[in-house]
Amino acid sequence: MFDPRLLRAFTAIVDAGSFSLAAEHLHMTQSTISQQLARLEEAVGLTLVDRAARPVEPTTAGERLLGYARRILALQQEAKSALGDRAGTTSVRIGVPEDIVSTAMAKVFGDFVQRHREIQLDVTAGLSRDLTRRYRSGEFDIAIVKEPQASADCRATFPEAMAWFESADARGEWPNPIPLVAFPPGGLYREAMFERIEREQHRWYIAFAGSSLHNVLVAVEAGLGLSLLPRSAARGYRVRQYAPFGTERPMAVSVYSWESTGPASELVERMGAVLAAGRPRHG
Repeated sequence: MFDPRLLRAFTAIVDAGSFSLAAEHLHMTQSTISQQLARLEEAVGLTLVDRAARPVEPTTAGERLLGYARRILALQQEAKSALGDRAGTTSVRIGVPEDIVSTAMAKVFGDFVQRHREIQLDVTAGLSRDLTRRYRSGEFDIAIVKEPQASADCRATFPEAMAWFESADARGEWPNPIPLVAFPPGGLYREAMFERIEREQHRWYIAFAGSSLHNVLVAVEAGLGLSLLPRSAARGYRVRQYAPFGTERPMAVSVYSWESTGPASELVERMGAVLAAGRPRHG
């Protein structure tokens, strides 16, 4: 393995054409740079420069080594620069429901990483119950979850207005049993929807189950059935509130974070501001 210090002395001598000029460039004595070249020649078993030439020139062996020496030194400098740049060296893991990653929230993320280049945001979207479990087990540093009621350790909580939706093109009464569009088992809205419709003593069946909020809304839009959803999520879809079921109790959108100070806490505050601005009033 070549010692970069010896390679640097060798290339400096060739570039300067003089031991004294090379020593001056590297801020060392001429005897020191001569010793370093001698050690490199001993390591390779070949003479690398013609000391009698004026200016000093590389030998044939020296010419062959010179290109490799420059590449080794350049890679060393590149590695040093890469390790010295802390950009993206610290990860902040965030768990959020799918519909939370709005344009406004993405802008918060973008502004944050520009100000804190050392931080990489690792964002995972999923169902709130799974996100809660993973946050409690330490898999996330920050989590936004939807739940019936916020826990005592939440950093902030906001009401999420809920409503029943049907296709904007729906006509007349729904058949009995009522077709429902739902999330897979474990989805928060799914269980709340079942509780309400059974409280109303309606018969029902699952006509469509979608794994994402978009899929569920598209199914409602297409007239496959009714669904209980956040009012804010329905914007931009051809759906309307199903008036016969009236109002619905709001969910809580809660923000959790293990850190109460530092950059992560700053991010939590800005995420909370987006949530506060984006929650329509219930009613």
